[in-house]
Amino acid sequence: MLQKVVRSAVIDAPIARVWQVLRDFNSHDQWHDVVEASRIEHGEPSSRVGCVRSFTLKDGNRIREQLLGLSDTEYKSTYCILEATVPLKRYVATVTLKPVTDGDRTFWHWESTFEAPPGRERELHDMVAQGVYEAGFANLRKYLAAPATHATPVARAGAHATATGREVRLARYGGPEELEAVDMQVPPPGPGEVRIAQRAVGVNFFDIYLRRGWMPGLLPLPGVLGMEAAGTVVDVGAGVGNFFPGDRVAYLCPQPGAYRTLRNVPAQHVVRLPQDVDEEAAAALLLKGVTADYLLRDLGRVRPGTRLLVHAAAGGVGSLLCAWASRLQATVVGTVSSEAKARIARSHGCAHVIVAPDYRFAQAVQAHCGGADVIVDGLGAAGVEENLAAADRRCHWISLGQASGPLPPLDADRLVAKSLTFSRPVVFDYVATPRELQERADRVWRALAAGVLPPPEIERFALSAAGQAHRRLESRASTGSLVLVT
Repeated sequence: MLQKVVRSAVIDAPIARVWQVLRDFNSHDQWHDVVEASRIEHGEPSSRVGCVRSFTLKDGNRIREQLLGLSDTEYKSTYCILEATVPLKRYVATVTLKPVTDGDRTFWHWESTFEAPPGRERELHDMVAQGVYEAGFANLRKYLAAPATHATPVARAGAHATATGREVRLARYGGPEELEAVDMQVPPPGPGEVRIAQRAVGVNFFDIYLRRGWMPGLLPLPGVLGMEAAGTVVDVGAGVGNFFPGDRVAYLCPQPGAYRTLRNVPAQHVVRLPQDVDEEAAAALLLKGVTADYLLRDLGRVRPGTRLLVHAAAGGVGSLLCAWASRLQATVVGTVSSEAKARIARSHGCAHVIVAPDYRFAQAVQAHCGGADVIVDGLGAAGVEENLAAADRRCHWISLGQASGPLPPLDADRLVAKSLTFSRPVVFDYVATPRELQERADRVWRALAAGVLPPPEIERFALSAAGQAHRRLESRASTGSLVLVT
């Protein structure tokens, strides 16, 4: 007969602190009195779905359990018993946390179902309910009330060592030839930081602007380019309670420095990766996907019937905009520099593609849709006059980049002629808090999983070949996303 055990308790600690302990599938030997010793098999990270923990109870029983699900947004984990000397068959348990509105406390709900041998139902029910769950509530309260040195996760054991890595350094502003791969030392992560072993680094046109010296205040020399990367957490600094060694993560950081094999990053700029998103895809998608999200949702307010003009429609951001906007039933017009790129843009949902290597596109835009309601412009100087001519009344012109050169000062009277509006957004103002970053990243991952966004087309370069990646991007021959692999 199937047994069900349900127990709940309120823990006098913030939900982030309770989750910090419970999400570690191998932490129970630190806080639960019934557990003698535990290990994760095959050296896998203790937060990886599918990992197996093998542990011994103080009464001599042995159990192997597998992590079936883990959600950092729902504060929920599910696991099952694979084999045990205790006669619990088909045992599946779920732990769920919720914040308590009355004070900074946590509601902990723990439930399980299992089969028990005939005649032992009550015995095993009480063992789980009292010996495991109720005792666990009491044990965790005691553990969290202990001095901070005791409550610090064992995962930080290696957080005090300086490590050696490689970085691509820019000694002076100029061309791609100025990028040089050198050895470097990475200190332990400071308070609020995570140290990440980077597997993939995103390359963006913004990196080229910095390399050319267009924003020297953001990149003093010598400097390291790169705003995004993905990899695995190595260790964490003091005060970091939501990331652990072994976690697969990506980040979007307002301070350059991603062209490295190893980097310390403020935890507020880091997001955990879903199981079905690998590091290369994350490095190719995070900044571009978040950019597409705020352009469509916040600035463009794209809805069915919106006439959206996207420049570089076959590029990293452009292809995402075309795909996402077409799902929103917008009319998407894109410009590209070649017929080959036109085919790519069409495959991503661009309804009307204009091949305009000479930056002349306004007449075609007017012919296709009668003018644009929203323009996403990464062209810069070469596209000013054509954008003004391609815009319909009340169009919103979003200047996202300046591939053809810096945008000249814009005469406000020229906007008045059509009641145009103009904006020059910076992505980091749209992910100014960890919650904003997480929400936008989650929308990107969901859109990818649902097929709304296409899997990124990635051109891969070795980290030491960053200069070649820059040449490729500047040539306007690249399509999709460029990624440096370490």
